[in-house]
Amino acid sequence: MPNIDLHCHSTISDGVLSPGELVARAAGNGVDILALTDHDDCEGLLEARDAAAAHGIGFLNGVEISVTWRGKTLHIVGLDIDPENAELKGGLESIREGRAMRARRIAEGLSKAGIPGSLEGAYAFASNKNLIGRTHFARYLVEQGYAKDIQGVFKKYLVNGRPGHVQHQWAELQHAVGWIKNSGGIAVIAHPGRYELSSGALKSLIMEFREAGGLGIEVVTASHTLDMALRFCDLARRFDLFASLGSDFHSPLESRMDVGRLPPLPSGCRPILEALH
Repeated sequence: MPNIDLHCHSTISDGVLSPGELVARAAGNGVDILALTDHDDCEGLLEARDAAAAHGIGFLNGVEISVTWRGKTLHIVGLDIDPENAELKGGLESIREGRAMRARRIAEGLSKAGIPGSLEGAYAFASNKNLIGRTHFARYLVEQGYAKDIQGVFKKYLVNGRPGHVQHQWAELQHAVGWIKNSGGIAVIAHPGRYELSSGALKSLIMEFREAGGLGIEVVTASHTLDMALRFCDLARRFDLFASLGSDFHSPLESRMDVGRLPPLPSGCRPILEALH
């Protein structure tokens, strides 16, 4: 079986390795096919594709789009997209503008909690100044000693009910899936186990996603246990979805799983690569 990783991040969003460095690490870990899926931005794809060619590994253009569904933030991965598609480019640009507004509001909340300078501090950790996220704030707060690690920052400052939490409206589910489809790509529900949805809500999400034209769901990813992978494999079969897998790698020190170091898909799943050929 080929070593496949279809979800990872570079400095274009909230990873710590440049696209080229990320591809080199993936190649060193024996990856055969890689997709770079930065949040809401495709600027790293050309560099990553060139690096993949130099290392002799297969590469897919990807992106991870921020979505609001029933008041919850979800992520939809697009695989094999055309990053030059006008509709996709326009949609991602609108999301990035929203990210900048959200960052200012996060900084305001942290300032009221006695943490000054967080906006400038977060931007100092963002290699791509057009793409600012909560992880950049978290890295700044760790640097300043407000928590010992990224997870500690999120729990203390950035989740619901904490001073840096901000409600934000991202893209609509059907719009994000439409942008991906119209760019020639395949839409995948990213790490569904992270969303804390009831069984009924999860089924509703999958049905709406399928109606919009989505075709895949992540079964194996860093935040899924083996039992969760088996559960989502079963849901993929029941709802006629292809099964995807990706490390969601951001950093050698922060991530739960290294790029290309994933367990295999459970038996009985239809691998997402079957939809890409």
